[in-house]
Amino acid sequence: MPRIYLCFLWHMHQPFYKDLVTGQYRLPWTRMHALKDYYGMVKILEEFPQVRQTFNLVPSMVVQVEEYARGEARDPFLECALKPAESLTPDEQTFILRNFFMAHPERLIRRYPRYGELYDANRAQRSPQDGRGVFGAQEFRDLQVLSQLAWFDEEYQDHDPEVRALVARGRNFSTEDQALIGRKEREICAAVIPQYRKLAASGQIEISTTPFYHPILPLLCDSDIASVSHPGVPLPPRFCYPEDARLQLQMARDYVERTFGVAPVGLWPSEGSVSDHVLDIAASIGFQWAATDNGVLDRTLRRSAGPDVTYRPYCWSQQGREMRMIFRDHLMSDLIGFVYSGMGAADAAGDFVGRIHDNCRGILNSGRDALVPIILDGENAWEYYERNGRPFFRELYRRIQDDPAMEAVTVREAFERMPAEPLAHIFPGSWINANFDVWLGAEEDNKSWRLLLDARKAFDEAKNVPEDKRALAREELFIAEGSDWNWWYGPEHETANAVEFDQIYREHLANVYRALGVPPPAELAHPILKMHVAESFTPPGGPISPRINGVVDSYFEWLGAGVFRVDSRSGAMHGKRELVKEVLYGSDGDTIFLRVDFAEEKSALEGLEIEAELRAGDNWPARRIRVRIFAGVGEAASDGCKAAFRDVLEFSLPAPASTAAVRLSFWQDGLPVESLPRQDYLAISPVDPSSWAV
Repeated sequence: MPRIYLCFLWHMHQPFYKDLVTGQYRLPWTRMHALKDYYGMVKILEEFPQVRQTFNLVPSMVVQVEEYARGEARDPFLECALKPAESLTPDEQTFILRNFFMAHPERLIRRYPRYGELYDANRAQRSPQDGRGVFGAQEFRDLQVLSQLAWFDEEYQDHDPEVRALVARGRNFSTEDQALIGRKEREICAAVIPQYRKLAASGQIEISTTPFYHPILPLLCDSDIASVSHPGVPLPPRFCYPEDARLQLQMARDYVERTFGVAPVGLWPSEGSVSDHVLDIAASIGFQWAATDNGVLDRTLRRSAGPDVTYRPYCWSQQGREMRMIFRDHLMSDLIGFVYSGMGAADAAGDFVGRIHDNCRGILNSGRDALVPIILDGENAWEYYERNGRPFFRELYRRIQDDPAMEAVTVREAFERMPAEPLAHIFPGSWINANFDVWLGAEEDNKSWRLLLDARKAFDEAKNVPEDKRALAREELFIAEGSDWNWWYGPEHETANAVEFDQIYREHLANVYRALGVPPPAELAHPILKMHVAESFTPPGGPISPRINGVVDSYFEWLGAGVFRVDSRSGAMHGKRELVKEVLYGSDGDTIFLRVDFAEEKSALEGLEIEAELRAGDNWPARRIRVRIFAGVGEAASDGCKAAFRDVLEFSLPAPASTAAVRLSFWQDGLPVESLPRQDYLAISPVDPSSWAV
């Protein structure tokens, strides 16, 4: 009987945060994801021995995990977390208040009541400096411990007695507890690589890799290739160093072989970025398969790559070299990355398996096997899930393991089971829109490429440089070639650490010159980053009392409303639907009013369901109202709430005497699309309209 072969490829990656000159880690995210994701994502497979998967490990990430495991990483974030609270300097206190709440408020922070209390207390202050006057030594110590504990893997939270005791106590931590946190962090980091070795040796996982510092390989080979995938895109001065691409690939393959005992045959090129030149280089080094997105397959075949086209292996060949290829199911992968976190574990797993069966029905009926590539980030999505996604994974893997028509296999196994279709060439592009626009074309992107090219030329032109210094300069160049810096330049993505990423990138470039004994250009002292995001919230300026009819009757109807502006840029995970432009909100004292202005055309909203939820403490009954857009309109009324859509969506809800916590959720075809605010509630304070001058 024909079968469905599911190929999960989890991509594990963080930028290289270490400054090679100072030895200091500039951001903590490799350590935090080592605590929360790298170990647990592979450990859980021991519960499901018939589920086999591929894990793509980026060497520059693993190098950092190794250093944390040895206790050698100099990480100021960790040092501040472990320092006795009574000894913190004012600058360290400010640093903690600014950085130790960088976690998902609902899933990570409010999971721990004390952490939620501290989060709310800090939010109530105008600045971290003001918070220093509110937080005493015990508050700081509780924050130091909980900001780390929240990132601990579920395996440790559930089964390690010392960690369970900390979670159960929840507050009033001691300096001994801080020391315990430090020991446990090193223990978890030290468990990561052995766990991968163990399952790789058993055959349950395959380890693939990415060029060492995660560069966009086609752009290293020739940055002008961006104009093939996007004609007319503004280009920086041409960067053309295919020898760097080859070295980054060779370094990665050698490192994985040394670390895990077997040379990888599989390649996830950074961001799924491919070209004929890149595949030729990879094949010449010894890689046997590579993966990218089915959007690239669309443009390669010049037709839509639906399931019948996507769900099969391919073999690229040119001039005597071959590379087997799989193409990521973009939609199904993004459902895991962005949608299922808003559903219950059983519903999400059932929806996934059901959709796969629907997609494969025609293929199986024709007598052919189906190969379903599910490829996505293996670390950033899970903090949006309940309990870091573990309930979802257990439901999903159990259903797959019990399904007689399905088998989860490694990519290498999939090629052994199915014949490959020939491909004479590959369209140059990445998994994002089958082009390179995220990393090249915007003013900031092109400036960063120009500065990289200047440093690369300085490296070639430097004479009489000691070999150890030249090796350091090359390493810094390769780090700067990584894709992560340009991920945050340009208009596509946002992060609270954008300034730090900009500074880290420029420091890596400056270190190239320092290692060569050449003064760094003065330009590297100035930020590349120019993007500025307006404040997300503008508070109400006066009472409002609009008619709830889905139409803005006059300019004055919403005058005085507060505004929550939705930033359209993505974060570390790219691809979320841009649905809402802004939300207006306000009150007349008795009623809370909301207005949603959509970013999409009205025709795209058909069938959309929107729910407004209002909470105000344990003694006030929550209010919910849901409205569905049908034939371009929508109306609803229940429990004292009203909703109407025609040109805009308007809500009214009873106003509590205390601060109201409001959230909007958006659903389509039974799946969550968006929630606003994305990570918390919109807080609307009680108002006295008589206090406003009208």
